[in-house]
Amino acid sequence: MGLRVEFLGTGGSMPIPRALCDCAVCVQARERGIPYARSNPSVFVHGPDVLIDTPGEINNQLNRSTVQQITACFYSHWHPDHTMGRHIFSLLNAGFPVWPYQPRRTTPLYLPQQVAADSRQFLGIWDHLEYLEEEEQVIEIRVLADGEVVETGGVAIRPLRLAQDFVYAFLFEESGKRLLVVMDEIDGWEPPEEARGADLAVIPKGLAEFHPLTGERHMPAEHPALDVEATFEDTLAIVEKLNAQRVVMTHIEESDALSHDDLEQLSAQLRADGLNITFAYDTQIIDV
Repeated sequence: MGLRVEFLGTGGSMPIPRALCDCAVCVQARERGIPYARSNPSVFVHGPDVLIDTPGEINNQLNRSTVQQITACFYSHWHPDHTMGRHIFSLLNAGFPVWPYQPRRTTPLYLPQQVAADSRQFLGIWDHLEYLEEEEQVIEIRVLADGEVVETGGVAIRPLRLAQDFVYAFLFEESGKRLLVVMDEIDGWEPPEEARGADLAVIPKGLAEFHPLTGERHMPAEHPALDVEATFEDTLAIVEKLNAQRVVMTHIEESDALSHDDLEQLSAQLRADGLNITFAYDTQIIDV
């Protein structure tokens, strides 16, 4: 089958619709559902059958997906919108009805070097992972040193540390095909040579400092997020350096106030300008 990307969740830290929000984008998403509704960020790569990140909504995301098995999970960074669904491995693997207790399976969880260090510091992540490994026996923690490459199902997976050095991208390579997956925090990144020229690059959209269709300022110039987060304009500059054959943007925040229709219009404009950029939606599947 080769490499195939399934977008389980394409929202950012604020999904669409956001609870109790009555803005036009959230109201529309409640009324119409997918592709207007977006859950927290997660991606599945068929072929090696690898899950990247587990937001709190991961159980529902997997239930509506085409995923049949998960051979491994990789974490891009420690942020809660990417890690709070760790309990999914209890749901998938624990053999509670069986006595004496016997787990049905054990899933390898790969934490790049800095993700492992941060997991020991933030949100009790490491304590929970040790519980899942030692008590429930449903995962196996595997810490990856920077530069280490994992091979699963004939696919090489290389974590790449970004400029914001607590977060990693992942480069998948199989039979000459190359897939780059960047889940979040792309600000200031200078793509290394091995990340350039991929067949498909999945990257976060970046914040809408300016409305991408009208050019009107959307975020106040003094907003502190602009000091640490990439904007859409920043992301377009990174896209140029990546020189990928195709780019799909995800991690689309509710605060950007962009509907699925807005993003479709924006994609058409970008393609007219010669940029092969589209915007992902929940449940979308793309072959590499």
